[in-house]
Amino acid sequence: MSQLIFVTGASSGIGQALAWRYYQAGYALALVARRTDEMQTWATQRGLDPARYQIYSADVAEVDSIVAAAQLCLQRQGVPDVVIANAGVSIGMDTAVREDLAVMIRVFAINNVGLAATFHAFIDPMAQRGSGALVGIGSVAGIRGLPGHGAYCASKAAVISYCESLRGELRDSGVQVLTICPGYIDTPLTQKNRYAMPFLMSADVFADKAFAAIRGGATYRVIPWQMGWVAKGLRVLPNWLFDRVLSGRPRKRRVTEG
Repeated sequence: MSQLIFVTGASSGIGQALAWRYYQAGYALALVARRTDEMQTWATQRGLDPARYQIYSADVAEVDSIVAAAQLCLQRQGVPDVVIANAGVSIGMDTAVREDLAVMIRVFAINNVGLAATFHAFIDPMAQRGSGALVGIGSVAGIRGLPGHGAYCASKAAVISYCESLRGELRDSGVQVLTICPGYIDTPLTQKNRYAMPFLMSADVFADKAFAAIRGGATYRVIPWQMGWVAKGLRVLPNWLFDRVLSGRPRKRRVTEG
Protein backbone atom coordinates (compact mmCIF):
# COMPACT_ATOMS: atom_id res chain seq x y z
CA MET A 1 0.00 0.00 0.00
CA SER A 2 1.26 3.49 -0.91
CA GLN A 3 2.14 5.95 1.78
CA LEU A 4 -0.31 8.85 2.04
CA ILE A 5 0.11 12.62 2.23
CA PHE A 6 -2.66 15.03 3.24
CA VAL A 7 -1.94 18.56 2.03
CA THR A 8 -4.06 21.70 2.32
CA GLY A 9 -3.91 24.57 -0.14
CA ALA A 10 -3.35 22.01 -2.88
CA SER A 11 -5.04 23.99 -5.65
CA SER A 12 -1.96 26.11 -6.48
CA GLY A 13 1.52 27.25 -5.52
CA ILE A 14 3.52 25.47 -2.83
CA GLY A 15 0.74 23.03 -2.00
CA GLN A 16 0.44 21.86 -5.57
CA ALA A 17 4.22 21.55 -5.96
CA LEU A 18 4.46 19.49 -2.77
CA ALA A 19 1.64 17.23 -3.92
CA TRP A 20 3.42 16.58 -7.22
CA ARG A 21 6.75 15.88 -5.50
CA TYR A 22 5.17 13.34 -3.19
CA TYR A 23 3.23 11.74 -6.04
CA GLN A 24 6.50 11.28 -7.91
CA ALA A 25 7.88 9.57 -4.81
CA GLY A 26 5.05 7.03 -4.93
CA TYR A 27 2.68 8.50 -2.35
CA ALA A 28 -1.09 8.53 -2.57
CA LEU A 29 -2.54 12.03 -2.26
CA ALA A 30 -5.30 13.61 -0.20
CA LEU A 31 -5.69 17.00 -1.90
CA VAL A 32 -7.51 19.65 0.11
CA ALA A 33 -8.68 23.13 -0.89
CA ARG A 34 -11.79 25.17 -1.55
CA ARG A 35 -11.25 25.14 -5.32
CA THR A 36 -11.90 21.49 -6.08
CA ASP A 37 -12.35 22.09 -9.81
CA GLU A 38 -8.82 23.47 -10.07
CA MET A 39 -7.38 20.48 -8.22
CA GLN A 40 -9.23 18.08 -10.50
CA THR A 41 -8.08 19.93 -13.62
CA TRP A 42 -4.48 19.84 -12.37
CA ALA A 43 -4.69 16.12 -11.53
CA THR A 44 -6.07 15.35 -14.98
CA GLN A 45 -3.46 17.45 -16.77
CA ARG A 46 -0.68 15.77 -14.81
CA GLY A 47 -2.08 12.34 -15.63
CA LEU A 48 -2.47 11.28 -12.00
CA ASP A 49 -3.74 7.75 -11.43
CA PRO A 50 -7.31 8.15 -10.06
CA ALA A 51 -6.63 5.26 -7.68
CA ARG A 52 -3.86 7.27 -6.02
CA TYR A 53 -5.64 10.48 -5.09
CA GLN A 54 -8.77 11.85 -3.49
CA ILE A 55 -9.98 15.46 -3.55
CA TYR A 56 -11.57 17.05 -0.49
CA SER A 57 -13.37 20.38 -0.39
CA ALA A 58 -12.60 22.38 2.73
CA ASP A 59 -12.13 25.92 3.93
CA VAL A 60 -9.48 25.90 6.65
CA ALA A 61 -10.92 29.15 8.04
CA GLU A 62 -13.95 27.10 9.10
CA VAL A 63 -12.94 24.57 11.75
CA ASP A 64 -15.87 22.21 11.08
CA SER A 65 -15.04 22.22 7.37
CA ILE A 66 -11.39 21.17 7.62
CA VAL A 67 -12.05 18.72 10.47
CA ALA A 68 -14.76 17.06 8.38
CA ALA A 69 -12.37 16.75 5.43
CA ALA A 70 -9.73 15.16 7.68
CA GLN A 71 -12.22 12.68 9.09
CA LEU A 72 -13.41 11.79 5.60
CA CYS A 73 -9.80 11.17 4.60
CA LEU A 74 -9.38 8.80 7.55
CA GLN A 75 -12.47 6.88 6.42
CA ARG A 76 -11.56 6.73 2.73
CA GLN A 77 -7.77 6.52 2.70
CA GLY A 78 -6.63 5.76 6.22
CA VAL A 79 -4.15 7.55 8.46
CA PRO A 80 -1.75 9.75 6.48
CA ASP A 81 2.00 9.38 6.83
CA VAL A 82 2.51 13.10 6.25
CA VAL A 83 0.13 16.00 6.89
CA ILE A 84 1.16 19.39 5.52
CA ALA A 85 -0.82 22.38 6.77
CA ASN A 86 0.07 24.62 3.88
CA ALA A 87 -3.07 26.68 3.26
CA GLY A 88 -2.42 30.32 4.06
CA VAL A 89 -2.98 33.89 3.02
CA SER A 90 -0.75 36.95 2.97
CA ILE A 91 -2.53 40.31 3.04
CA GLY A 92 -1.21 43.72 4.00
CA MET A 93 -2.94 45.66 6.74
CA ASP A 94 -3.04 49.12 8.28
CA THR A 95 -4.11 49.05 11.92
CA ALA A 96 -5.45 52.62 11.60
CA VAL A 97 -8.07 51.37 9.11
CA ARG A 98 -11.05 49.78 10.85
CA GLU A 99 -11.79 47.35 8.02
CA ASP A 100 -8.28 45.92 8.25
CA LEU A 101 -8.98 44.48 11.69
CA ALA A 102 -11.29 42.06 9.89
CA VAL A 103 -8.36 41.21 7.62
CA MET A 104 -6.29 40.28 10.66
CA ILE A 105 -9.09 38.08 12.00
CA ARG A 106 -9.25 36.20 8.70
CA VAL A 107 -5.47 35.83 8.40
CA PHE A 108 -5.30 34.28 11.85
CA ALA A 109 -8.34 32.09 11.17
CA ILE A 110 -6.61 30.59 8.14
CA ASN A 111 -2.92 30.67 9.05
CA ASN A 112 -3.22 29.66 12.70
CA VAL A 113 -6.55 28.18 13.77
CA GLY A 114 -6.81 26.49 10.39
CA LEU A 115 -3.37 24.94 10.82
CA ALA A 116 -4.23 23.51 14.24
CA ALA A 117 -7.58 22.27 12.94
CA THR A 118 -5.79 20.56 10.04
CA PHE A 119 -3.65 18.57 12.49
CA HIS A 120 -6.44 17.90 15.00
CA ALA A 121 -8.04 14.74 13.61
CA PHE A 122 -4.73 13.04 12.83
CA ILE A 123 -2.87 13.41 16.13
CA ASP A 124 -4.46 10.51 18.02
CA PRO A 125 -4.42 8.04 15.09
CA MET A 126 -0.77 8.87 14.32
CA ALA A 127 0.22 8.57 17.98
CA GLN A 128 -1.58 5.24 18.27
CA ARG A 129 0.33 4.02 15.21
CA GLY A 130 3.55 5.52 16.56
CA SER A 131 4.57 7.31 13.38
CA GLY A 132 3.76 10.19 11.07
CA ALA A 133 4.79 13.76 10.31
CA LEU A 134 2.85 16.96 10.94
CA VAL A 135 4.31 19.83 8.91
CA GLY A 136 3.43 23.46 9.50
CA ILE A 137 4.31 25.98 6.81
CA GLY A 138 5.63 29.10 8.51
CA SER A 139 7.61 31.87 6.84
CA VAL A 140 10.82 33.82 7.18
CA ALA A 141 8.44 36.75 7.72
CA GLY A 142 7.57 35.19 11.08
CA ILE A 143 11.06 35.77 12.41
CA ARG A 144 10.83 39.57 12.56
CA GLY A 145 7.97 42.01 11.94
CA LEU A 146 7.88 43.96 8.69
CA PRO A 147 6.00 47.27 8.23
CA GLY A 148 2.62 46.77 6.58
CA HIS A 149 2.82 43.01 7.16
CA GLY A 150 1.52 42.99 10.74
CA ALA A 151 -1.14 40.32 10.33
CA TYR A 152 1.00 38.01 8.19
CA CYS A 153 4.20 38.34 10.23
CA ALA A 154 2.34 37.84 13.49
CA SER A 155 0.49 34.81 12.14
CA LYS A 156 3.67 33.14 10.92
CA ALA A 157 5.48 33.88 14.18
CA ALA A 158 2.55 32.10 15.82
CA VAL A 159 2.95 29.13 13.46
CA ILE A 160 6.58 28.78 14.52
CA SER A 161 5.76 28.92 18.24
CA TYR A 162 2.71 26.68 17.91
CA CYS A 163 4.61 23.94 16.08
CA GLU A 164 7.39 24.13 18.64
CA SER A 165 4.83 23.64 21.41
CA LEU A 166 3.21 20.73 19.58
CA ARG A 167 6.60 19.12 18.97
CA GLY A 168 7.20 19.04 22.71
CA GLU A 169 3.76 17.62 23.39
CA LEU A 170 4.28 14.77 20.90
CA ARG A 171 7.92 14.14 21.72
CA ASP A 172 7.46 10.55 22.93
CA SER A 173 4.66 9.61 20.53
CA GLY A 174 6.70 8.79 17.44
CA VAL A 175 5.01 11.68 15.58
CA GLN A 176 7.40 14.16 13.98
CA VAL A 177 6.48 17.86 14.05
CA LEU A 178 8.34 20.05 11.57
CA THR A 179 8.21 23.76 10.85
CA ILE A 180 9.24 24.81 7.34
CA CYS A 181 9.80 28.52 6.79
CA PRO A 182 9.88 29.46 3.12
CA GLY A 183 11.63 32.57 1.95
CA TYR A 184 10.44 34.05 -1.34
CA ILE A 185 8.88 31.30 -3.48
CA ASP A 186 7.58 32.06 -6.97
CA THR A 187 3.83 31.48 -6.56
CA PRO A 188 0.63 33.42 -7.33
CA LEU A 189 0.83 34.67 -3.73
CA THR A 190 4.22 36.36 -4.17
CA GLN A 191 3.79 37.53 -7.75
CA LYS A 192 1.74 40.48 -6.50
CA ASN A 193 4.53 41.71 -4.23
CA ARG A 194 5.87 45.16 -5.12
CA TYR A 195 9.29 44.90 -3.52
CA ALA A 196 12.52 43.02 -4.20
CA MET A 197 12.48 39.32 -3.34
CA PRO A 198 16.05 38.09 -2.80
CA PHE A 199 16.87 34.42 -3.45
CA LEU A 200 13.52 33.88 -5.18
CA MET A 201 13.02 30.13 -5.67
CA SER A 202 10.65 28.16 -7.88
CA ALA A 203 7.90 26.17 -6.18
CA ASP A 204 9.23 22.89 -7.61
CA VAL A 205 12.74 23.45 -6.23
CA PHE A 206 11.22 24.40 -2.88
CA ALA A 207 9.17 21.18 -2.91
CA ASP A 208 12.30 19.09 -3.52
CA LYS A 209 14.06 20.66 -0.56
CA ALA A 210 11.01 20.43 1.71
CA PHE A 211 10.57 16.77 0.78
CA ALA A 212 14.17 16.07 1.76
CA ALA A 213 13.81 17.95 5.07
CA ILE A 214 10.66 16.05 6.01
CA ARG A 215 12.07 12.68 5.03
CA GLY A 216 15.30 13.50 6.87
CA GLY A 217 13.49 14.05 10.16
CA ALA A 218 14.24 17.75 10.53
CA THR A 219 12.31 19.78 13.12
CA TYR A 220 12.86 23.26 11.65
CA ARG A 221 14.08 24.34 8.23
CA VAL A 222 14.34 27.64 6.35
CA ILE A 223 14.19 27.28 2.55
CA PRO A 224 16.23 28.59 0.81
CA TRP A 225 18.99 28.47 3.41
CA GLN A 226 20.27 31.91 2.40
CA MET A 227 17.07 33.48 3.71
CA GLY A 228 17.72 31.83 7.03
CA TRP A 229 20.95 33.78 7.37
CA VAL A 230 19.22 36.98 6.25
CA ALA A 231 16.55 36.47 8.89
CA LYS A 232 19.12 35.75 11.59
CA GLY A 233 20.98 38.90 10.61
CA LEU A 234 17.82 40.97 10.91
CA ARG A 235 17.03 39.34 14.24
CA VAL A 236 20.23 40.56 15.86
CA LEU A 237 20.02 44.11 14.52
CA PRO A 238 19.23 46.66 17.25
CA ASN A 239 15.75 48.12 16.83
CA TRP A 240 16.94 51.55 15.74
CA LEU A 241 19.01 50.04 12.91
CA PHE A 242 16.34 47.54 11.92
CA ASP A 243 13.80 50.38 11.64
CA ARG A 244 16.19 52.45 9.54
CA VAL A 245 16.94 49.55 7.19
CA LEU A 246 13.23 49.05 6.51
CA SER A 247 12.37 52.75 6.29
CA GLY A 248 10.54 53.47 3.02
CA ARG A 249 10.25 49.80 2.04
CA PRO A 250 7.10 49.18 -0.04
CA ARG A 251 4.36 47.54 1.97
CA LYS A 252 2.37 44.43 1.12
CA ARG A 253 -0.82 45.17 -0.79
CA ARG A 254 -3.98 45.58 1.26
CA VAL A 255 -7.28 44.01 0.19
CA THR A 256 -8.50 47.27 -1.39
CA GLU A 257 -5.29 47.55 -3.44
CA GLY A 258 -5.83 44.33 -5.35
